[in-house]
Amino acid sequence: MSSFQMITSLFLLAMMVGASNAQLSATYYAKTCPNVSSIVRSVLQQAEQNDIWIFPKLVRLHFHDCFVHGCDASLLLNGTDSEKTETPNLSTDGYAVIDDIKTALEKACPRVVSCADILALAAQISVSLGGGPTWKVPLGRRDSRTAHREGTGTIPTGHESLAVIATLFKSMGLDSTDLVALSVKHKH
Repeated sequence: MSSFQMITSLFLLAMMVGASNAQLSATYYAKTCPNVSSIVRSVLQQAEQNDIWIFPKLVRLHFHDCFVHGCDASLLLNGTDSEKTETPNLSTDGYAVIDDIKTALEKACPRVVSCADILALAAQISVSLGGGPTWKVPLGRRDSRTAHREGTGTIPTGHESLAVIATLFKSMGLDSTDLVALSVKHKH
């Protein structure tokens, strides 16, 4: 396993555990949607056939969602006050794959799996399918009904100085190792 994979994995685990007030559990959907992980994995394996960069794109999408107001899927909301349309998020991608996952899950388990959990699972499974480790993802996040557009100013765009980006990461409890691991995708 590469250093990037390990660092990204540890970061994602920290973000997924610490970014929600909900009572999270790896077995949250055990009775209501027991195949949630295998459904997400199947859609991602298919998506990679069309886009070899989909795994890092989904890790980045989850990061951008978590960086503003926690891992609540607010980045997925559409509308005039959308987080998607703010400068730091204009280069995010992978929304269509998230929609494909949601469609597959709605078919199997209607109105059960939150979009916030879909983002978390997609990121974790992307790391695993990309050659990194796997772990049990704590689930049970609730979706935001409100975009947090004002908070997107804390997301680094990649055009700031290293000092500014490091300060932004530090304000989120992330260090220079996290910065390097999560900034790699910006060059592809």
